[in-house]
Amino acid sequence: MRQTHHIIFAEYEGPEALSPNDRQLLMEARQALGKAHAPYSGFRVGAAALLSNGAIVSGANFENAAYPMCLCAERSTLAAAVSQYPEARVTTLAVTAATERMAVNSPAMPCGACRQVLFEFEQKYGHSIRLVLQGQSGPVWVFERASDLLPFAFGPETLQRI
Repeated sequence: MRQTHHIIFAEYEGPEALSPNDRQLLMEARQALGKAHAPYSGFRVGAAALLSNGAIVSGANFENAAYPMCLCAERSTLAAAVSQYPEARVTTLAVTAATERMAVNSPAMPCGACRQVLFEFEQKYGHSIRLVLQGQSGPVWVFERASDLLPFAFGPETLQRI
């Protein structure tokens, strides 16, 4: 039997088409690019999270010469959010990326590890996390659930079946 999986997202031509809240969050993520430490790849990533209490927390990637030790912007932002506001949940996460070598004209998609962490955040809080993704320019993609980026995720129910 053949099955398909559909991923639903909205595409906007640019930030000006977003709601004021999403546009502001994307701007916060852009400002976080200045905090990035990317001396090896030159690929800077910034993220900003809107929390259920109205607070905005941002973060950036931090590279290390031992690449597996790197910290992605998404995970640094989520860690900062839960550390600073443990009672609040993340409602929306905006992510952007930039490099000096070339223009990043497509949405900045979270890596596999970040997708797993986002999935587990949704599981932990029982609430979807909206994602607002853009490169330096180009389209903005908005996903209503971070878990849409990780179909067939490995989660707590998987461990219960083992």
